[in-house]
Amino acid sequence: MIVLPPPRRLAATLALAGAATLGAATVCAAERAPEQITPVLLSVQSAPLPLSGSDGHTHLVYELWLNNASSGDAVLEKLEVLDGERVLLVLEGAALAARLRPGPQGEPTATLGRYVQNFAALHISLPPGAAVPQHLTHRISARALAAPPGQQQVVHEGGAVAVDAREVVLIGPPLQGAGYIAGDSCCDAVRHTRAALPVNGRIRVAQRFAVDWEQLDAQGRIYHGPPQALRSYTIFGQPALAVADARVVSVVDGLPEQTPGRYPSGIALDQADGNSVVLDLGGQRFALYAHLQPGSITVKAGESVRRGQVLGKVGNSGNSVAPHLHFHVMDGPLPVDANGLPYAIDSFWITGHAASTAAFDAAEAQGTPLLVRAVEPPRQARNSLPMDLSIVRFDP
Repeated sequence: MIVLPPPRRLAATLALAGAATLGAATVCAAERAPEQITPVLLSVQSAPLPLSGSDGHTHLVYELWLNNASSGDAVLEKLEVLDGERVLLVLEGAALAARLRPGPQGEPTATLGRYVQNFAALHISLPPGAAVPQHLTHRISARALAAPPGQQQVVHEGGAVAVDAREVVLIGPPLQGAGYIAGDSCCDAVRHTRAALPVNGRIRVAQRFAVDWEQLDAQGRIYHGPPQALRSYTIFGQPALAVADARVVSVVDGLPEQTPGRYPSGIALDQADGNSVVLDLGGQRFALYAHLQPGSITVKAGESVRRGQVLGKVGNSGNSVAPHLHFHVMDGPLPVDANGLPYAIDSFWITGHAASTAAFDAAEAQGTPLLVRAVEPPRQARNSLPMDLSIVRFDP
């Protein structure tokens, strides 16, 4: 029961309450920080999950979304990633522009048009022994052309995110043998790490940690013979292996091989991976094997497989320019409607490193030996992800 005071006492009580409220509002207004225009809004949609790379470093790979909510251009000048007061990464000028998706003309730009959203593909590499942050924040410096006079130069923080504390899934190798190239692997290869797609009402980056595995022959060539012939390619027909004891979620088969040397046109979204297999690894982790040979897949949806079991043969089906095995781990069973997750292969050998992506592309296009920096003697890597352009041997 609520008991009200007599009318005169009620009026006095309300008057005092009003005075107290007004006083509190006045104090709050006096203590509040000055209002600031923040035209570039920062957010992280997928928290980074630390991974161990074959280079011995710990890597954080994620996207920082930047939304220019103002009516004029916002020129980004500096982006910093912070762990409390510790600055982990600084990007300025051309380096910052290169981390953003290209503008309308396909050229890197650090200018966000009015009401435009973009993202920065961020990569933090921590040397051995360095502390892994638990939380990240981001500081942006920009010129906001539509801001009021005196407020066009903007510095503000945002995009706070807790670093994902889960363990990465530990798997076996998806192939067996020597001379495999980890094409477009972690952590700065643009073809996979920036493949953001709007799917079913959400932005997805399923290929964030994907690898396109190709293979060199004894002379260091990706292919030898007619470039349009599938059998000219060293990796063509190699067995794709189950990376763990797992359950088969889905199988796509019967799609034709593509002619090497050019991407096919008119590929439907559900055929982009070509003939493919998805495995449920447990713990909401799923593995995709894409571009397999038609008729080579040996498993069916619902079956259980054992680590090392042959799933199919490497081919060139789907959206593929040359025979290769596209492999990635994701947080859902659908190859596109999922986010890519890092993983670690329990054991492999690093035998060399390709000189550059440009050298790799030239060797793939021309059939010439790939320029490789050999690692002598080969170095064994354990419980880590092969870094981009590593040359790898997978032992039985």
